[in-house]
Amino acid sequence: MYEDVYGMYMTKSLPQKAWVVSVNMGYGHDRAAYSLRHLAHQGILHADIYSDIPSDDREVWERSREFYEFISRFSKVPIIGKAAFDFYDKLQSIPPFYPRRDLTDPNFPLKHIFRTIEKGWGKHLIRKLSKNPLPLISTFFIPAFMAEEFDYPEEIYCVICDADFSRSWVPLKPAKSRIRYLAPTFRVAERLKLYGVSEDRIFVTGFPLPKENLGGETLGTLRRDLGARLLNLDPKGRYFKDHAQTVREQVDGHRMPVKPTHPLTLTFAVGGAGAQRELGRTVVQSLVEVIRTKQLHLNLIAGTRKDVADFFLEVARENDLEKALGKNLEILFARTKEAYFTRFNRLLRVTDILWTKPSELSFFAALGLPIIMAPPIGSQEKFNRTWLRSVGAGISQEDPRYANEWLFDWLNSGWFAEAAMEGFLEAPRLGTYNIEKIVAHKPEEMQEIENVLQY
Repeated sequence: MYEDVYGMYMTKSLPQKAWVVSVNMGYGHDRAAYSLRHLAHQGILHADIYSDIPSDDREVWERSREFYEFISRFSKVPIIGKAAFDFYDKLQSIPPFYPRRDLTDPNFPLKHIFRTIEKGWGKHLIRKLSKNPLPLISTFFIPAFMAEEFDYPEEIYCVICDADFSRSWVPLKPAKSRIRYLAPTFRVAERLKLYGVSEDRIFVTGFPLPKENLGGETLGTLRRDLGARLLNLDPKGRYFKDHAQTVREQVDGHRMPVKPTHPLTLTFAVGGAGAQRELGRTVVQSLVEVIRTKQLHLNLIAGTRKDVADFFLEVARENDLEKALGKNLEILFARTKEAYFTRFNRLLRVTDILWTKPSELSFFAALGLPIIMAPPIGSQEKFNRTWLRSVGAGISQEDPRYANEWLFDWLNSGWFAEAAMEGFLEAPRLGTYNIEKIVAHKPEEMQEIENVLQY
């Protein structure tokens, strides 16, 4: 017997425990790890900040993280910022998929990573985990490389967190590697083959989404939330007019309400480096009247960035919205990522539209969330944007200064309702459960993912 995320006691074998390893770089890798926290033997372990990490190892990680956050923010500086970021991005760029060809040759960043590992970077971590060998699930490629290089005695899994990815995610000699890859889409699986990974070490699972937003493999919680959301997203009934049967099949059996259960809600989320804060200011300025008149509830997601939270608070004051704070204007800030993800996942259940750059949050379209895409940062986010468009769940933002116009045009047209259903139907939803089954050596029990994700 065990207690699941809804407090119900279930008669079922416990999932296979594992070392769940992430890194403290942005939110993407930690967000994936957070959805797998129930598998973690002693909580999520960060390869770059665990308690007794050697100082030399910590310094290597810190330099990498500081540079990543600096270059993300610096990219917003006119001309020179963009040029600097473009150069950085080119080093880890994702080559065109077509024509299909051999892409096994390692790139420069990968060679540098392995030179550092060969000097002992990560050896302490792997020796530490080897004392209690469990399957190792890493949401970042470098800890997986370290585990293989230092002969970790158990299975090594690597979760890929984007719809496409650079050569850096695969070892120098992929044909000889024993790392098993957990792919969010079929395109990722095909890319792994081009990079030289053996097909028997590739599993198309879907991205790990939070269980608390799903409600088991029957998706009871998700279907109920989607039903409530659709009422807000189709105020003119234009989507329902043509697709009522589809809606009934997917959500009616889960007590679709007859009227909205929450106000129309838009959630605006910035990335881990906080580079989109100025866009948030523009969004508030454009939507100030509908916020003030309570036609719209706006959530501004600062994550764990106190400076971003303070910035959003100042934006609210600049626009005379102090009275709306804590009511229909909320700023989400938490001091730890765990607290942030907990609150954010809860907030998504009553979110109708998600506005964010096409990061790992692109996969949250599977929760029936239509996504307004802010400009991408980096090659992988450009591919995430393409993937979102291919499943019909995302659309690039128009001029944010006029969001008060186009946002409601899209709403009244029924497009947001259509995008919500497309994301729910086409994007993989059961990645967390599929990963459980792979790690437990039960791949035959995986829920199949339809091959609709090519683009």
